[in-house]
Amino acid sequence: MRDPNLNIDRNSTGQRPAAMAHGAEPRRSQNKAVRVAFGPDLDIYIPPHGDSPLPVQEQHAPFNAVEQRHDVGSMALRPTSSSGENITVSEEVSDLPSDRVLGGGRPTPALQRAKSDYGPRAGAEKSSSGEDDDLEMRHGWQEEYTSSEYLKVLHSNFYMYFTEKRHETSGIPRDPAGSWPNLDWRMRDRLKTVSAALAICLNIGVDPPDVVKTNPTAKLECWVDPTSTTGGQNKIMEQIGKKLQEQYETLSLRTRYKQYLDPSVDETKKFCVSLRRNAKDERVLFHYNGHGVPLPTQSGEIWVFNKNYTQYIPVSLYDLQSWLAGPSLYVFDVSHAGNILHNFHTFVEKHEKENIEAKKRDPNAAVQNYGDCILLAACQKAETLPTNPDLPADLFTCCLTTPIEIALRFFLLQNPLKTDISFDEFRVPGRLQDRRSPLGELNWIFTAITDTIAWNTLPRPLFKKLFRQDLMVAALFRNFLLAERIMRTYRCHPMSSPELPETHHHPLWQSWDLAIEMVLSQLPALIEHEEGHRQYEYQHSTFFAEQLTAFEVYLSSGPTEKNPPDQLPIVLQVLLSQAHRLRALILLSKFLDLGPWAVHLALSIGIFPYVVKLLQSAAQELKPVMVFIWARIMAVDHTVQIDLLKDNGIHYFITMLNPSSPIPVGNASEHRAMSAFIVAIFCKNYPQGQNVCHSAELFESCLKHLTDVENPLLRQWSCLCLSMLWLDFPDAKWMGIRCSAPLRLCELNFDPVPEVRAAMLHALTSFLGIPDLTDQVAQIEESIAVAVLTMTSDGSVSVRKELLVFFSTFVKRYQNKFLIAAYEELIEERDILFGKLQDRNQNSTHLDEKDLEDESDESSSNKRRSLTRNTAFGIIWKQLLVLSVDPHPDIAQDASTIVDYVHLRLLRSPVAKIAVKVRDEISDLSGRINLSKPPVVEPIEAMSARPGTPPSRAPQKSEGYFFLSLRRTASVAASIKNLAFGGSTRAELRPSSPITSSARTSALKHRIPITPRGRAPPEWTRPPEINDKVAPATAYHQAPAPTSRGFQPRSPDEPLVLPLTSRFLDWSTEYFREPQMKPNEPDEPGSADYNERLWRRSRNEKIIVETQPLKEEAGSSRWDHLTASMANNSQPMKMCFHQFEDHLAVADDRDTISIWDWHRSARLNRFSNGNPPGSKINEIRYINEDDQALLMTGSSDGILKVYRNYESSTEAEIVTAFRALPELIPSNRNAGLVFDWQQGQGKALVAGDVKVIRVWNAATEVCTNDISARSGSCITSLTSDQVAGNIFIAGFGDGAVRVFDQRLKPTTAMVKVWREHKQWITNVHMQRGGVRELISGSRNGEIRLWDLRMNDPINTIHATKDTLRTLSVHEHAPVFTMGTNRHEVKTFNVDGTFLSSIEPYTGFLHHNRSSPISSTAFHPHRTLLACAALHDNHINLVAC
Repeated sequence: MRDPNLNIDRNSTGQRPAAMAHGAEPRRSQNKAVRVAFGPDLDIYIPPHGDSPLPVQEQHAPFNAVEQRHDVGSMALRPTSSSGENITVSEEVSDLPSDRVLGGGRPTPALQRAKSDYGPRAGAEKSSSGEDDDLEMRHGWQEEYTSSEYLKVLHSNFYMYFTEKRHETSGIPRDPAGSWPNLDWRMRDRLKTVSAALAICLNIGVDPPDVVKTNPTAKLECWVDPTSTTGGQNKIMEQIGKKLQEQYETLSLRTRYKQYLDPSVDETKKFCVSLRRNAKDERVLFHYNGHGVPLPTQSGEIWVFNKNYTQYIPVSLYDLQSWLAGPSLYVFDVSHAGNILHNFHTFVEKHEKENIEAKKRDPNAAVQNYGDCILLAACQKAETLPTNPDLPADLFTCCLTTPIEIALRFFLLQNPLKTDISFDEFRVPGRLQDRRSPLGELNWIFTAITDTIAWNTLPRPLFKKLFRQDLMVAALFRNFLLAERIMRTYRCHPMSSPELPETHHHPLWQSWDLAIEMVLSQLPALIEHEEGHRQYEYQHSTFFAEQLTAFEVYLSSGPTEKNPPDQLPIVLQVLLSQAHRLRALILLSKFLDLGPWAVHLALSIGIFPYVVKLLQSAAQELKPVMVFIWARIMAVDHTVQIDLLKDNGIHYFITMLNPSSPIPVGNASEHRAMSAFIVAIFCKNYPQGQNVCHSAELFESCLKHLTDVENPLLRQWSCLCLSMLWLDFPDAKWMGIRCSAPLRLCELNFDPVPEVRAAMLHALTSFLGIPDLTDQVAQIEESIAVAVLTMTSDGSVSVRKELLVFFSTFVKRYQNKFLIAAYEELIEERDILFGKLQDRNQNSTHLDEKDLEDESDESSSNKRRSLTRNTAFGIIWKQLLVLSVDPHPDIAQDASTIVDYVHLRLLRSPVAKIAVKVRDEISDLSGRINLSKPPVVEPIEAMSARPGTPPSRAPQKSEGYFFLSLRRTASVAASIKNLAFGGSTRAELRPSSPITSSARTSALKHRIPITPRGRAPPEWTRPPEINDKVAPATAYHQAPAPTSRGFQPRSPDEPLVLPLTSRFLDWSTEYFREPQMKPNEPDEPGSADYNERLWRRSRNEKIIVETQPLKEEAGSSRWDHLTASMANNSQPMKMCFHQFEDHLAVADDRDTISIWDWHRSARLNRFSNGNPPGSKINEIRYINEDDQALLMTGSSDGILKVYRNYESSTEAEIVTAFRALPELIPSNRNAGLVFDWQQGQGKALVAGDVKVIRVWNAATEVCTNDISARSGSCITSLTSDQVAGNIFIAGFGDGAVRVFDQRLKPTTAMVKVWREHKQWITNVHMQRGGVRELISGSRNGEIRLWDLRMNDPINTIHATKDTLRTLSVHEHAPVFTMGTNRHEVKTFNVDGTFLSSIEPYTGFLHHNRSSPISSTAFHPHRTLLACAALHDNHINLVAC
């Protein structure tokens, strides 16, 4: 999500060009919730219609203790707050480019939201100038919320919550290890051509009998004229042989060459056999020039001479293969060479058959390898070599060994324009090895072009074999592409085996012609400069710069795996040039950022040796881009650990981790995070790597980065780096102890970023397990366990998952102590059940003081006997029991695994007999208590009288604890239920806290709580629903409960294994596999997500525009037009309309949620919220309504849950779930949990039967504030200002209405209290739009309107003499409605004018005019009201 406080223009950062010059400036992925994006606004603004309301949006979240940083960019002034304090944010110039994101939080979709209902409307603005001051906006917000500057701040990007990667994936890696093909890009079978035989059969002066030469004809052999009279025949042959060897040496100097001039057949056999013997298993080269012997035969025989040169002797391919074997490389420069190629493999097959037969006869027989033979032939079997006198006679050999010279000659021959350059004087200055010289640059360009042509036309495996396996083979095949192009012009078609596709028409050859032309145009001046006649500086080719530009264009055109870049081999060649290296690396980093497919492509082209070599470079400007490239490589293939170990390359990144080392880029902390990632992966499962990194300096660097407040990604990977450093490495753990690393890690308990907290737990889990378990080690590990105990109440599922991995490791290490803790829990449970049975036998419905004293004595005696009470082990065991019934299925299952494991070990321990006996006693006591339980008719609302009361029987959930194993007993269930919904000590459980026994539960249902409020008059402390009768349980149909994404239920047959396995490191690694530089898919104009979002925004605008006039009429019209009646399957108790979708969410009196399409009167989905019996859904809200909404529910057991795809019966999933009020206890019998969602600030205000209002931050997933309620009564209703979000109002059970300001200290946050109401507050609500009316209603029918500035109500309406059951206020229209206990729904104008009264439709069998109204709800924009009555499942839709 984006930070609402940060609003930066695309060009407001002056550092972008410089930063991009240093390469990879990656955006962050959205796996961080707190640090938010401030990138360029890619949104398209849809202009409003003429009569659309003012563009208003929720105010952005203020900077609080969690979000205390002024990260980047200029900031608009915050408006004057209600307390008169002008809050501003200083302007700062960022070092980061404008498309960057701070702290690893790639922005969630950032399309501008529709002009929402939050804020003033046009009507309100007009009325503000009128004479009637009553129509002005309430609370003094008129000037503030209608100022154009303030509205501009509010009408910025819309922020979504619970949509980060950790929510989308549930912390499960999208690509688990091994899920994508791990391409073998390394050349593990790399070969070398170690020896070469150059056989030249010219027999100068004697033409072979079957060759007819033209006159004039091609004469040059290796650029030597054999007809020259300057020397004898032998001398000329030696000269040709020497020249051929020199030409081959330009391709490979390491190969050993031997010339064989006009060899005899015996010589041929001898040097071939010697060649193979010396080469062993390496490749050999056989070059054959047969221009002075007869043509190859139809069967592929080549010709040599007899000893006296009087006869031509044929050599069969069969014999040649026998002598040379494989692997071999053959070059045949002779006419009709195709005959050789066509017959070659026939003889190879014959040899292989003979080998098989020899092996059958003798398995130990030595056989030769005839595979891996590569052939290059000059022409096809019926073709004759060109005889053009302007070309050399050995044109094929020249193309293969002197490509630049022959390419220049070919260009001149093909050039239609006249030139003064003659072939005799033709010479390009420079050396082939000097890339700055004209000749060297041409050779460099030629290498890049031929490599690229091969890359784009050859299959990848063939390219790898021919162009990356052997330097000699690669050079010859590059030049073979040129031979194909040149010789085709002269009706000659070179052949090869393996066969290559045609490449002569590739467009890059035109770039090659241009490069030659640019050199030739400068040639006369270059020659004059070389001769000293003039001064001239060579103008280098623009080829590489242009190709890099082409690569840049490719990267900006939406590249995908299906269209790989043509220029990748050229980029590889450019890395050799210091002039273009930085730009090439930057573009390469952008390419690697596209994902694993791009990394695999770059590795397969051969990029790796270059980036390894560059680690030796001391150039500061290369550091940022090098660390980016290496991070992408390490994320895809961690086997490069070995390469980093060689030449000590890892120290390049260890040095960068040092806070004092300079990194020439604005976002240095981001690159240090990448360095930490590289070091972490380097150490992962690699003991040699851990040894190399074992240094106090590295520890101190990582620990210092834990305090880097700017970049959570650095904090996260510093933790994970430490985790990998000391995993199974005791020396590193002791070094960590000396550095106080565990203590410093524990300081991240309340880090604002969930990923950082999870990484900290990962590091502490790895720290456990020093082999020498001394008292000191045990004390340190216990202190760590106690320090992380507070994280059991963390709101993030990812954090709780890692906490359970830590606990499982801790339990495994101290197994015996946890066996004692589990056993003592069973004993304690047995004693409590025995006490309950005594209470039941006494048939008492109230606990007198003697009972309390007895129980207190019993608990005290238990404490004296207990070995684990108040120890880390006892506390952790109780927390594990609580976590085993966690609202999130993943957490519940993992915790249940640990608990099961301990109980199983207990039943196999020496105390198994005693444990079984206690278990049987508990089962017997539980059965006796259930049998003696009297039948009770329970009020419907009394089910939530104890929101924390756990079930009296095991919940039937697949992920539940109770049915995963046959070994589970009543004691297990009881011990869990004791701690499921509260953290009270055992001494407190009996008198005042929720307990588990059905007997105790039944007893508590009939007694007033022992609290000060329990002595208050019942009409003050009881809600109007207290006497409702419960519906028959038989009529209730349980709906399926959605699970989390990727949830896999554990099989009962699956063996229990501890410790649990963490997937957090793999999940975190995926960040570096995901694109960071390009916008998110929803931010990319033209993408499907973007278009959908654009459509939704346009739809939202249209709805607001269409409903605006109706809202003005609603205050004077009758609300009695019944538009629809929908039959719900269960009793509707809470209802909520979606602002823009036609969705109505309905919660019943237990745990089922139904989603209706109210427009079609069709039910879309029905699912269970998973509440335990005895609790129900108290509140239901939509969040992220401007886009794809999520559904948030709050239930009376203190739990908040969030669902995605809630409208789909097949795709509904739980996004997150946590105990928002873990200490929720009964007070005033049924307030349960109430909450209000603030979309602008991303906060949930949660209250109820507790004495605080808890503020949960959705971005950080932690409780950021506990605001004192300043009352002994429970909170029955919450509402807040949805624009600025600072002010919220709470209604109380004693009739008080209190106003709080979040900006103040928690103890002084209450700024006003109104006590005009004397009875239970049914509801208090502040409008989102309109004039922002604040309306409260109490059960006696009094409705009061308030202004925050006044001490007295501005209006009091006595709406009914009956009991006020419900109160709903329209968000924009000046109307409110109320439901009574007399089956009436009355609608009023806010000025007190009665508008209408209706009786909702009920079914024929359930028609009862005395049925109370159970629920009412207005649509936020439309003039639509939903209402439902008790004892009837129908939902009535009423319009005005």
